[in-house]
Amino acid sequence: MFKRYRSPEPPRAKQAPLIQTQPSPPPRRAPGPSAEDQGDVRRRRRLLDLRVTIHQRLLESLNLSAIEDAPEAELRQEIAAISRETLADIGVVVNAQEFETLIGALIDEVTGLGPLEPLLKDPTVTDILVNTHSQCFVERYGKLELTEVQFKDERHLMRVIDKIVSAVGRRVDESQPWVDARLKDGSRVNALVPPCAVDGPLLSIRKFSKQPYGIDKLLEFDAFSEDMALFLQAVVGTRLNVLVSGGTGSGKTTTLNALSSFISNAERIVTIEDTAELQLQQVHVGRMESRPPNIEGKGEVSQRDLLRNALRMRPDRIIVGEVRGGEVLDMLQAMNTGHDGSMTTIHANSPRDAIGRIENMVSMAGVDMPMKAVRAQIAAAIHVIVQVSRLADGTRRMVSIQEITGMEGDVVAMQEIFRFDRRTVAEDGRVIGDYVATGIRSAYADRFLQWGVALPQDLFAPGRRG
Repeated sequence: MFKRYRSPEPPRAKQAPLIQTQPSPPPRRAPGPSAEDQGDVRRRRRLLDLRVTIHQRLLESLNLSAIEDAPEAELRQEIAAISRETLADIGVVVNAQEFETLIGALIDEVTGLGPLEPLLKDPTVTDILVNTHSQCFVERYGKLELTEVQFKDERHLMRVIDKIVSAVGRRVDESQPWVDARLKDGSRVNALVPPCAVDGPLLSIRKFSKQPYGIDKLLEFDAFSEDMALFLQAVVGTRLNVLVSGGTGSGKTTTLNALSSFISNAERIVTIEDTAELQLQQVHVGRMESRPPNIEGKGEVSQRDLLRNALRMRPDRIIVGEVRGGEVLDMLQAMNTGHDGSMTTIHANSPRDAIGRIENMVSMAGVDMPMKAVRAQIAAAIHVIVQVSRLADGTRRMVSIQEITGMEGDVVAMQEIFRFDRRTVAEDGRVIGDYVATGIRSAYADRFLQWGVALPQDLFAPGRRG
């Protein structure tokens, strides 16, 4: 705004201000990192630079094909010798503690996934999320937190990503900038690289427990109630078809693993997945995994191809890790043609949304079917929908169990048997609620009796808290 100048006026007598105010203090700057913190950052950066430099020398000197069979003590001794030579050549001196830290990091670089190796060994970490080479988050107990883990540069991170995907016969580059893969322990990996990743490569790892969570463990975590577990045991034991629905990271695969524990060892199970994640404990399990096309665009094996092949393998039950497209039609037909007790998962926010998503996927199969016929197929194939959700406090809970009871006109009829009633949120952010029965008797109660499954008489009593 421009100033307007006026001729000077005669001085006036000063008057006291109506409100006495204290002079405002000068703005305070946010405190910067202390000298000690800056020293730690410089030390970590120095060790990271040394690690990358020595790792290049190791790649030239070590027999990489013999590393997997080499004893750890012998490998450590060899890496230590090469490290000393390299430090002497470049004229760098480190103390004993830094040298041990350096050797441990180099062993992780050579045999594992470099800076990510300590996070993979940490049992409290469930997710590792790398946002470019300079930032890495982890999830612990349902909460995200920033770590000090960093990569030297983009090339360093790309080397780790290539190591992961090449181990399972996949590739990631500019022509195929994203990839789904898995680690040796079954952990799920997704990577996205430039040009689709704007600021640099993105990497996410969903860790899997070495011991898969069973029903008892999930009950301990309050993921569902004992009454719900009894009901689901009856559902799986009497070979009803189950659909597990939920959002990303809500625990669908964990729930599917737990439900599969109710399957008898006398049955033949065939699993079909995009990326092998299921950890079934039965004796007779045939596992299949889809394959993406090669660099020439050939050789793709889709879940739909595997599902059609599975029908010729005499399975008692078929478990599809997740339906995403046209394979859902083959899955529905398999459920309707003698493969009772099959299970799968789907991304949806409610059981009703899950039905709608299946309808959309059937249209993706390229089959021209009237919508009423599609819904009739769904109503005949799927018996129970289990809805799981990740709540605001990070906990994963089974929020609803619903049954499909048939068709009412043009609509798939459903009834809710159990649900999670959310009451309030505690001061520490925990979601507080109860698992309750809705009071509706299961449509399959007579089937349970015919199969010799005796449930408590008051299991479906209204308001019963299990």
